[in-house]
Amino acid sequence: MKEKLAGLILAALSFIVSASAQDKPPEPDGYRMDDYRAPVPATLSGVRVLTTEEAEKIWRARAGIFLDVMPRAPKPQNLPAGTIWRDQPRLNIPGSLWLPDTGYGKLAAATEDYLKRGLVRATAGNSAALIVVYCLADCWMSWNAAKRILTYGYSNVAWYPEGTDGWERAGLDLMESQPEPRMIEETSSPR
Repeated sequence: MKEKLAGLILAALSFIVSASAQDKPPEPDGYRMDDYRAPVPATLSGVRVLTTEEAEKIWRARAGIFLDVMPRAPKPQNLPAGTIWRDQPRLNIPGSLWLPDTGYGKLAAATEDYLKRGLVRATAGNSAALIVVYCLADCWMSWNAAKRILTYGYSNVAWYPEGTDGWERAGLDLMESQPEPRMIEETSSPR
């Protein structure tokens, strides 16, 4: 009787795991180029995929660099004269490096340079440093960025697909952050 019950439980668990994996799209060969807020694959070849619990352990141990690639909302083009524009605050995993707009499928040369320079600064040039890439849940931006970072020669890349949504659901603290300055912003007055 116990063996039958154990067998039924294992079969049910196996069904649940395979059903949830079937809900995930397969890994594409290249980068995702559009519809960035959609279900993401369960895997990313060459990258360790983290649960919230695993990401929290790395964060608490200060064993990795947390990199947020969430895009920054652009300033509307046709604001009436005299309108004050305030950037939307980004709540982030504390201590993260925010390099916005670096998770699109195709990057402008200046944006790719911004990502590369940010990684070199954050890792002090250590290509073996652990880099945990995230954004929001069901956001291809972090998947694209983690895949791209591998091509730069970084060997210890992890992807946290639940991002700040999963972090917040787990009751972990978030804090307001500002993006790392771009070259133009570095030479002009701070925002």
